[in-house]
Amino acid sequence: MAGTFTAQLATRGGRWHLYVALPGTGERWPEHDFGPRTTVPTLAERSRALNALGYTLTDDAEWTWVEDSETPGDPASPVLLIAATRVREAAR
Repeated sequence: MAGTFTAQLATRGGRWHLYVALPGTGERWPEHDFGPRTTVPTLAERSRALNALGYTLTDDAEWTWVEDSETPGDPASPVLLIAATRVREAAR
């Protein structure tokens, strides 16, 4: 889909980070740090953060979640949760 990008939300060390992946652009990826917290940022919090970065969810956007490990192949490794969705630049 032209003009769309992937936004990802990930946690590590008790902090949630939201960023918009801009591969191949040479630009620094826009990001938002939700700070230390024990709960997942709500849909509304994620939308506000994306808007502050200049992006909005696409009309058909859904958040998908995957589980990864901090140390691949180690079953005792801390779990990393990663969510992704499609976004586009917000109208200016």
